[in-house]
Amino acid sequence: MSKLPTAFVDSEDSQLVADAKKEVPEDQDYSYTERDVILYNLGVGATEQELQWTYEGHEEFGALPTFGVIPQLAASSGIPLGWLPNYNPAKLLHGEQYLSIKGSIPTEATLVNETRLLEVLDKGKAASVTTLVQTRDKRTGQLLLENQSTLFIRGAGGFGGKRIGTGTFGRTRLRLSVSSPVFIDRGAATATNVPPKRAPDVVMEEKTSFTQAALYRLVHSRSSPHLRHSLTRVPMPQPMHRISLSGDYNPLHISPEFASMGGFDKPILHGLCFMGIAGKHVLKSYGPYKDIKVRFAGVVYPGETLVTEMWKEGDKVIFTAKIKERGTTVLTSAGVTLADEDKPKL
Repeated sequence: MSKLPTAFVDSEDSQLVADAKKEVPEDQDYSYTERDVILYNLGVGATEQELQWTYEGHEEFGALPTFGVIPQLAASSGIPLGWLPNYNPAKLLHGEQYLSIKGSIPTEATLVNETRLLEVLDKGKAASVTTLVQTRDKRTGQLLLENQSTLFIRGAGGFGGKRIGTGTFGRTRLRLSVSSPVFIDRGAATATNVPPKRAPDVVMEEKTSFTQAALYRLVHSRSSPHLRHSLTRVPMPQPMHRISLSGDYNPLHISPEFASMGGFDKPILHGLCFMGIAGKHVLKSYGPYKDIKVRFAGVVYPGETLVTEMWKEGDKVIFTAKIKERGTTVLTSAGVTLADEDKPKL
C-alpha cells in the first residue's frame, strides 16, 4: 500500500541526514471506534449540548477536524532520533503541527500510517526535524489525512547540511527522489500566517476545565516513546515549556512532581489539546476547513481561558490563541484553509 517515496532527497543534506532518511519505518495500523471520537471531542471541550460531537446517535455525529492528529501520533513519534549528535529526549520540543484533511474522517475505522523523515535542519546548537505521516483507510487505500510534525531538539545541532527550511524565502518544494522530477509542495504547512493589521474579525473564548489535561491524556492510550523515556528517566529542564506530543500518558500533564521538574508551577495542558480547542473555534465561526497549521508558542494551564482571535483573508482564516488571565500568546503562525465557504456555520 506504500505511496510515499523511500526517501525525501535533498542535495543540501549532510551524509548523516541522508542516511537517516533512508531508514524507512514500518507502517503502523491504528483502529478506533465511535467511543474514541467522543472521547477526543470531549477532550477538546465539546459539551453535552453539542450532540453532533458527543452522541453517536445524532444524525450529524462526527469527529472534530483536529481528531486527524490522533491516528498518526504513535507513528510520527516512533521515528528514531538517536542518530542526532548529543540527542537527549528531555530536550525535545514540539514546535509546529500541520494537518491536511484529504477525505471524510470516519467515525470508526482501521487505518494505516506511512511515515517518513521529511526535513532535517542544522540550527547550530539545535536540530529541527520534520516528519510526514500519510494515513489511509486500510481496506480501501484511500488517503484520508496527512500530518507534518516539527520537533526542535536542543543541543543536537552541528552535524552540517541544510540550515534553511523549505517554505523559507519562497522555498516550498522538496524533490521526491534523486531521479524524480516530481516535487512535494509543502504550501500551507510552511505558511507564516501573519495576522493582518486590523482588529480580529471574530474572537471566541473558552475556559478550560481543571480536569481538561486529565481527560485528554486518555484520548490516545499509546504514549510517545520519546516522551515516555525522557519523562520517566530524565529530569526535564526549564525550556520544555513548548513540548506538546499529546494524547498519551505523559506525566507532565498530570503529575505536579514532573511538572515541577520541568519548571512549571503545576501540570500543563497538551499542546494538541489547545490546538484542538482553537480549531473548534474556527470551525464554529467559519465552517469546515481542509487543513490547519499552528506553531506552539507557550503553555496553557488547565482552568485558564483560551482566547482565539480570527481574521478571514480570502479562503484562509488566520488565527492566534492567547491566555486571557496572563495575556500570553500560546499559538502563532496559525491558519486554516476553508473547505467550503458557502457551507453554513455550526
